[in-house]
Amino acid sequence: MRSSESKIRSRSDLHTERNRLGREGKQVVFTNGCFDLLHAGHVSYLEFARAQGDVLMVGVNSDASVKRAKGERRPLTGEQDRARVLAALECVDYVVLFDEDEPAALIAEIVPDILVKGEDWAHYVSGRDVVEQRGGRVVLAPFKEGVSTSGLISRIGELYGNKDSA
Repeated sequence: MRSSESKIRSRSDLHTERNRLGREGKQVVFTNGCFDLLHAGHVSYLEFARAQGDVLMVGVNSDASVKRAKGERRPLTGEQDRARVLAALECVDYVVLFDEDEPAALIAEIVPDILVKGEDWAHYVSGRDVVEQRGGRVVLAPFKEGVSTSGLISRIGELYGNKDSA
């Protein structure tokens, strides 16, 4: 079994690894997200993504890009911890951090065979053009209702927000 640390790669390492996997005929799947407070919806999503091909590469937004997207109070969990937790999942083969607001540049570097995004993003899938122009496909993952990081934050606030200690 590979250690979770060995699954976390730099962009250049991941690009090299993607080329090797392509030569071996492996179908590379890519998805991305913040993955702040990992929950069952994330796990279902990642398992769905992995089932689309042979290898799953996951792009994780850096702390700075999460702040830009979600506000100053996020992320709750730092980028290295989020990457490590994702890398520990059996369905995840590689994890890479990215600092841009969108993963389009990273997707253009990796050029996955299959790009997976949640169906709640059907209106816009960053990197779709690159993947489809190179013969790949985009797959929309089913959305798991009632499970979200924002919902978890609200629930924690309801239960513990006005208490002196947790």
